[in-house]
Amino acid sequence: MQAQTDRAAHSQTLTLPVTGMHCAACVGRVERGALSAEGVSEATVNLVQGTLSVRFNSDSVTLPEVVERVEEAGYEVPIESIKLQVAGMSCASCVGSVERAVASVSGVVEAIVNLATERASVRLIGGTATRADLQNAIEQAGYELVDDPVEDRPAEMDETGGGIVAARDRNLRDLLVKAVAALAVGFVALWGSMEFIPAPGLMGEPFFLLAIVTPVQFWAGWRFHTGAWKAGRRWRADMNTLISIGTNAAYFYSVILTLWPQVLTGSTAEVAYYYDTAAIIIGLILLGRFLEARAKGRTSLAIKRLIGLRPDTARVIRDGTEMTIPVADVVVGDVVAVRPGEKIPVDGEVLEGESSVDESMVTGESIPVEKGTGDRVVGATVNTTGSLRVATMKVGRDTFLSQMIGLVEQAQSSKAPVQRLADRVAARFVPAVLLIALVTLGVWLAVGPEPAVTHALISSVAVLVVACPCALGLATPTAIMVGAGKGAESGILIRGGEALEAAGKVDAVILDKTGTITRGTAELTDIAPLNGVTERDLLGVMAAAEADSEHPIGQAVVEAARRRKVELRDASNFRSLTGMGVEARVDGEHVLIGTERLLAQRNVPLDGSAAIAGRFEEEGKTPVFAAIDGRISAVLAVADVPRPEAREAVGRLRSMGLHVELVTGDRAGIARMVADHVGVDAVRSEVAPEGKSQVVEELQQKGLRVAMAGDGINDAPALAKAYVGIAMGSGTDIAVETSDVTLIRSDLHGVADAIQLSRSTLRTIRQNLFWAFGYNVALIPVAAGVLFPVFEIQLTPALAAGAMALSSLSVVFNSLRLGRTRMTG
Repeated sequence: MQAQTDRAAHSQTLTLPVTGMHCAACVGRVERGALSAEGVSEATVNLVQGTLSVRFNSDSVTLPEVVERVEEAGYEVPIESIKLQVAGMSCASCVGSVERAVASVSGVVEAIVNLATERASVRLIGGTATRADLQNAIEQAGYELVDDPVEDRPAEMDETGGGIVAARDRNLRDLLVKAVAALAVGFVALWGSMEFIPAPGLMGEPFFLLAIVTPVQFWAGWRFHTGAWKAGRRWRADMNTLISIGTNAAYFYSVILTLWPQVLTGSTAEVAYYYDTAAIIIGLILLGRFLEARAKGRTSLAIKRLIGLRPDTARVIRDGTEMTIPVADVVVGDVVAVRPGEKIPVDGEVLEGESSVDESMVTGESIPVEKGTGDRVVGATVNTTGSLRVATMKVGRDTFLSQMIGLVEQAQSSKAPVQRLADRVAARFVPAVLLIALVTLGVWLAVGPEPAVTHALISSVAVLVVACPCALGLATPTAIMVGAGKGAESGILIRGGEALEAAGKVDAVILDKTGTITRGTAELTDIAPLNGVTERDLLGVMAAAEADSEHPIGQAVVEAARRRKVELRDASNFRSLTGMGVEARVDGEHVLIGTERLLAQRNVPLDGSAAIAGRFEEEGKTPVFAAIDGRISAVLAVADVPRPEAREAVGRLRSMGLHVELVTGDRAGIARMVADHVGVDAVRSEVAPEGKSQVVEELQQKGLRVAMAGDGINDAPALAKAYVGIAMGSGTDIAVETSDVTLIRSDLHGVADAIQLSRSTLRTIRQNLFWAFGYNVALIPVAAGVLFPVFEIQLTPALAAGAMALSSLSVVFNSLRLGRTRMTG
């Protein structure tokens, strides 16, 4: 459905698709919802076509608000996401220009531009704007749309990222060559300008300096001049504008002094000074951009590493023949053979074989995981010991690794709320600097020391060059990119900048019990043999009887026998007794395993076993009775035990100043036992799933920012309600959709790691913003000459250019420090 626009009489009409409408009542709800958005004067639904036509009173209404109101009414506006690679941006002002240009396209709901990645993330109403519309808007704003390495790369593309990386390499070489050339010429011109160190031959001659600096001004500095021209044609100003005006002022002032020396000063004594200024400014800024581009490339190392994990080929068995094909040609249902030491090429299920699989590259777990028939495996993990045959279940963009890459890219492309202040300042920054430079020029022309023109020129050019909107634009995105990448390497997936910032501000954590603090599976914890039976013999008999059971208790008994390498005996006549237990014959003996009620029904005397069962219950464990040939033989204890790291992880959370509560639907005895073991601040038991969200709300009403950690399925209401939802996961079984943060590895330390990483990232963002603001606030007045009347200190344009380059670099390198954040889990 094409968006339709009518701007007559300062109004706009937009037609957008809406799904979920079935009747006249739906029509009324959608229309009322749309009309509740500020600035909407008319809303009309066409039920047959499934569309909503909205007329705006003015341009003040935002499309996202209309979409939000429709969705609040219970309906859906189809939203598509697209990522665009944009070339030509140099500072925060450019970011704002591209965002405004893309947002002006009819049908665009949101546009977020990341200066560090030079990528625009666009959300638009399905079927409205096309890629060509977006490209046209970007080009009209003076920038260029290039092929996106994420949207266009094939599934098998490796970490080189295709042609986009080759283009970046060419840009790096171009920057370095021009920077070196400009600086070399600049220092020659500087030597030629020095009166106290006489230059040999022609080096001090103005016409010689004009000849060598002119190529630097219009070859090395061409990108600044064209950028300024493109911005100026649209009545905008950006970083290129400042550099172009500053260098052109120094260069053309020197040209005038060279060709017509009497016009301005009547002397040619200081001509060379301005030539060297123009060349050194261009050289230092190009060198700064070269170093900055290299450093920014390091901020995306996590994505490159993830892409590099993909194997190129797979060994597929088709029609009984093993053949090697590209991974991109593997389809769902193919059987893949994986030899020891090879990467598993696809997500799938083990059909044959047993092996240990190294999943550290996607989960952060260093210990290989044992895999056998029926177990799930993840593509890009390493098969270490045995041979496997794997049935392909997911390929291409559906694989866990692809989804993981997509989530990390989403986080790295997003904006944190703390960046809003920087965006507002950046929008007005360059015009303000131009005004300050103009005022500086006028003031020093009027009251400056002789020669007043020289002093005014130096000061105004220094103001133009020292101002650094680049640092403002890079302060937040570089920190988010490194932080999100570090999280991915540690098995922590953070949905976006907003989630990253929120996680760093939490002051209370609610932990679900089952699957979060505990393993989420039953384990055999105790065996109390009776009537002379040994523990090992008893375990062998019971495991044999439970071998065919699908009940968690039976599986816990069998797993305990397997871990202890107890040989299972021969069993027959297995029967599952619903709600009570099982019975079977093992080596001719009749075996009963189950509840006290089962033994009572079969007239088996308990002979004091009830006391043992009562002790197990007091400890929060489930007692299980076992009888052989009508005689009580043992009482077992089964429990969902806390994870080995749970106590230490909870201690870490509390040491970070967080209030920690355990909330569970289990009975009070079990909840208290687990709570005492791990050391939480408070425990709430017998809480229904909907009650957990009420606990979150209760703590939030006390002024606490609450993080909820759960399995992401039955805890979904609480995860959604919390300030930050943290979903525990294991491998591919993760609840990405219901959480802000997803922990791939099943380790409670991940909760503390996520909060620690978020706090470190937020601290780095604040440091970057403080430096970016503080640098400009401090040095722009110095460049303007406020210290000259008292101290006779004047900042030269060359020093200003060096300071500006160092400002951007300091922000990028400060963000890169996040990559060394130590995860203590």
